[in-house]
Amino acid sequence: MGILYLVATPIGNLEDITLRALRILKEVSLIAAEDTRTSRVLLNHYHITTQLTSYYEHNKLNKQDVIYRALEMGDVALISDAGTPNFSDPGYELVRGAVERGIKVVPIPGANAAVAALCASGLPSDQFLYLGFIPKKDQARRDLFDRLRNERATLICYESPHRLGETLGVIAAIMGANRPVVVGREITKMFEEFYRAPAFAAAERYSNENPKGEITLLIAGQTDSGVWDEEQVRASLQKRIAQGESRSAAAKAIAAESGWRKGDIYGLDIEE
Repeated sequence: MGILYLVATPIGNLEDITLRALRILKEVSLIAAEDTRTSRVLLNHYHITTQLTSYYEHNKLNKQDVIYRALEMGDVALISDAGTPNFSDPGYELVRGAVERGIKVVPIPGANAAVAALCASGLPSDQFLYLGFIPKKDQARRDLFDRLRNERATLICYESPHRLGETLGVIAAIMGANRPVVVGREITKMFEEFYRAPAFAAAERYSNENPKGEITLLIAGQTDSGVWDEEQVRASLQKRIAQGESRSAAAKAIAAESGWRKGDIYGLDIEE
């Protein structure tokens, strides 16, 4: 029985691949690639002629038996379009099935956009929570950030460029306008950029411009210093209502600054 290798490939710059990865890709009998056309660019660059087969989201269940049969004859490498396979890319079902069949699974580490962005972000890296791709539907997105608003670890996620401004706006509204965020764009590529700002400023920027390329978004974890005590919240709520704001509007505005949930603020007893 052969070995299933999980081989990390570059996320942009073709030089970001290990010597071990190149050797494995040359030695295996088959490479299962998320997109054979994309992978062929990398393989041609390094003069690798190993046979390719496709393995992607919409054919992965049907293709598993083909790969398992290939493993009976020799080693197979799994690669994604870019980065580490099975990290927000197809691979979980294949690896799980290989483990169940007693097939040896060997990771060949390398490039990963989430880890690269975290290292360069300037945010704490001792604890982090990887969220994968942000939900496309607005309510699911809001529920996600509401659930994580008090999470202390740095949050890492991937987002589409055309939804980035909206997502940052949700973060500012739910997690706090001044919550530090970092937008990593086109990491390792020619137009690599890291933008560091409070959530409200980042939301304003990316709502007024159309960023291009692949986006990795990082959000600072909650800290005790960012959460108001109850006396501050009550005083602010009372002041805003006295100035003519509705309770609902005041609670929403205070939630964006205080680290409190809007519903908890709305339910506070104050003199009106």
